[in-house]
Amino acid sequence: MATGQLFSRTTQALFYNYKQLPIQRMLDFDFLCGRETPSVAGIINPGSEGFQKLFFGQEEIAIPVHTTIEAACAAHPTADVFINFASFRSAAASSMAALKQPTIRVVAIIAEGVPESDTKQLIAYARANNKVVIGPATVGGIQAGAFKIGDTAGTIDNIIHCKLYRPGSVGFVSKSGGMSNELYNTVARVTDGIYEGIAIGGDVFPGSTLSDHVLRFNNIPQVKMMVVLGELGGRDEYSLVEALKQGKVNKPVVAWVSGTCARLFKSEVQFGHAGAKSGGEMESAQAKNQALREAGAVVPTSYEAFESAIKETFEKLVEEGKIEPVKEVKPPQIPEDLNTAIKSGKVRAPTHIISTISDDRGEEPRYAGVPMSSIVEQGYGVGDVISLLWFKRSLPRYCTQFIEICIMLCADHGPCVSGAHNTIVTARAGKDLVSSLVSGLLTIGPRFGGAIDDAARYFKDAYDKGLSPYEFVESMKKKGIRVPGIGHRIKRGDNRDKRVELLQKFARTHFPSVKYMEYAVQVETYTLSKANNLVLNVDGAIGSLFLDLLAGSGMFTKQEIDEIVEIGYLNGLFVLARSIGLIGHTFDQKRLKQPLYRHPWEDVLYTK
Repeated sequence: MATGQLFSRTTQALFYNYKQLPIQRMLDFDFLCGRETPSVAGIINPGSEGFQKLFFGQEEIAIPVHTTIEAACAAHPTADVFINFASFRSAAASSMAALKQPTIRVVAIIAEGVPESDTKQLIAYARANNKVVIGPATVGGIQAGAFKIGDTAGTIDNIIHCKLYRPGSVGFVSKSGGMSNELYNTVARVTDGIYEGIAIGGDVFPGSTLSDHVLRFNNIPQVKMMVVLGELGGRDEYSLVEALKQGKVNKPVVAWVSGTCARLFKSEVQFGHAGAKSGGEMESAQAKNQALREAGAVVPTSYEAFESAIKETFEKLVEEGKIEPVKEVKPPQIPEDLNTAIKSGKVRAPTHIISTISDDRGEEPRYAGVPMSSIVEQGYGVGDVISLLWFKRSLPRYCTQFIEICIMLCADHGPCVSGAHNTIVTARAGKDLVSSLVSGLLTIGPRFGGAIDDAARYFKDAYDKGLSPYEFVESMKKKGIRVPGIGHRIKRGDNRDKRVELLQKFARTHFPSVKYMEYAVQVETYTLSKANNLVLNVDGAIGSLFLDLLAGSGMFTKQEIDEIVEIGYLNGLFVLARSIGLIGHTFDQKRLKQPLYRHPWEDVLYTK
């Protein structure tokens, strides 16, 4: 594997299985380092295509999303690093697919617990084809000032603290990703910083070994010394011992193998990683440290002395003139995300939407402050939910029951009314439920359904002004306006609408006052004297009775009542109710498998 450095300031990667935070951290690192192009060229998210919006410094960018690895590699031929965030179940297959792409040179496998047999196949393929696998069970790697993989080195604050935004002189390799972050900090304190750092991963069979990367660092001119952190378990460190003995490494190596405490336990101990398992004597931390020391590495007597050993080695190289410490530079300020800045109290931003009726931010949704669990446990009905979401208060039971009766009575009026007709025609044209429903709803207006609001407005205005039925009807006639809520195509004075009678009966039984309804009845008496079909219809009954509900409940101010009538709440009842019937007509036509509707010629008057 030897060769030289894996990454540069122009390296770009393909990111498998979209994860917003690690990608954004990569892009923030790019900006910190002064890169001209983002290090993430594309995202592979099986089953989805398009773009993901992220930030490159102050600029918002769109990173392409591809369905397959092959498509992403074809679209981004210069991206030669594959960062795999797939689960341990699918990481091997997707990694192998990436390795087989001619454009991919390095594959980093983040998942822990990838089956060992699969890992061995990946390693064999990579070595046979001169490619590099980092992981499994790795956080990745970093070339300071140039490129980093995923969550390597943690937060931007940690990266700045560890001076990883510019290259240093130290090559670092470890099995542990978490300990890598600690050592980046240590190295930054006592040297001029990291040039490149790799966490090979803690599984039993890493895709690349400690010695692989030490030998590679040995070929990188900018790397003047190496720091290696091993751990008990396995025999990977012995390949480094052999390389040192054979003189393949001509730069100082400061090494420590953690896990010396394992001897304090009477039985075999499993530490954090799958590969960190106390076994035979050769796999102990003590044996490995001794072997590395004898091979020529600088090995301290304890982990606590590791920092001093690194410092002394670095200072010696400086004295010898082999290292000219890197001059410090000030990195640019990474713009803070708005949400983070708001939470920290650094900025305040105006909201774009106001909601006073519902809130879904807590453990459960709330309607007008009432938790969903209470709504279910206390047996709330549809009327109660409407009262909360429309009126922002819990109305008395008779009010919510009246609302439910209105919905039931207005749910449908047969297949011939315009809304149902349009719905049926649309459904028979093969359209979906929403299209069919909307087709019917769009016919609701002043001549179909919208009369409820107008009836309430005009009845209220006339009653509140003290107009007699005669004065009201005649004034409307002078204006050329038909009285909303009065008149029916079929019903007559001697054949009243049963729905109107049911509403009136309920209201007279339960409402404290029905003054608006009684006024509407008086108007009906006058209009019937003019024509037998000018009866109070269901729109007029609902409109007048809703005024009585609002006024009689004692829960609304006069201003609130005026606002409710003006906004159009009452027509909302008709829209809600009629949606039930229109959905039913859609299902009915689909169930009957009705063909495309064509209006009969004989029902059309063709004229010139």
